[in-house]
Amino acid sequence: MASDADVRETAIRLLARREHSRRELAFKLNGRGFAREQVDRTLDDLESRRLLSDERFAEFFVRSRVDNGCGPLRIRAELRERGVEDGIIAGQLAEVDADWCALAAEVRRKRFGESIPEVFRERAKQMRFLQYRGFESEQIRAAVRGDEWD
Repeated sequence: MASDADVRETAIRLLARREHSRRELAFKLNGRGFAREQVDRTLDDLESRRLLSDERFAEFFVRSRVDNGCGPLRIRAELRERGVEDGIIAGQLAEVDADWCALAAEVRRKRFGESIPEVFRERAKQMRFLQYRGFESEQIRAAVRGDEWD
């Protein structure tokens, strides 16, 4: 059986590469064969020392996903999958300085070019793409300039 020091060393090595949520780190440590009790003790200790923080993880994650052109719905879903609490998610999404409509329009332009589609089929294709990227319906309509369809 591994010692608590082994668990701690592995956890710190993983955190040195990038921020992790508590759930992600627990999953990785459990996957390496460490006992659940050891993992929980180690993670509690790391959180008390502020070496592990879901808030800090969410802050970096949100910024990264915004920079990659993801919308708020997708970011929220991905953070939930990683075990981040809804309150932390809402706080980080509120703090990020993103104009979601402008970001959706930029993502659309990068993928499909400058011209706005005249044909419904092409417009629907672009809207599905933006929906997949996690933008809300109002943001999508603004991006494809479909506000007149409201």
